[in-house]
Amino acid sequence: MAKSLKQVLSQIEKLKKEAESLRAKEISGVVERIREAIDHYGLTAEELFGAGATKTAGRGRAAKVAKAGKTAAGPRKAKAARSAGAPKYHDGAGRTWTGVGKRPNWFKDALASGKTAEELLIG
Repeated sequence: MAKSLKQVLSQIEKLKKEAESLRAKEISGVVERIREAIDHYGLTAEELFGAGATKTAGRGRAAKVAKAGKTAAGPRKAKAARSAGAPKYHDGAGRTWTGVGKRPNWFKDALASGKTAEELLIG
C-alpha cells in the first residue's frame, strides 16, 4: 500500500518531535554530569572557557543563537575569531614570525646572511 504525501509529512513531524524530546533528555543528562564534575573539581568559568568567560557565563546556547539572529536558512553561525598565533621564530632584536604566511624580510635577510631557520626558532 502506497503512502500519501500527507501521511509521510505527518510521520516526519512525529519523528522530529520525538528527536527533540530525546535530545532534550540527553542534554539534561550531559549538563548534570558536567555540573557534578565542575563541583567535584571546583572549576571556574575562566578555567573552563578562558579569560573573559565570566562576561557570558550562564547565557548558554539559546542566547547565542538568539543574539546571532536567524536567516531563512536557519540560525547564522558566528565566525570564529582568528588569533595571530604564537611566534615560532625570532631574530633577537624583538621581531617575531609565527611561521605562517609570507616570510618577513628580516627572516629572508637572516637566511641570506647564512643563518638557518632552526637557529631562528624560539626556544
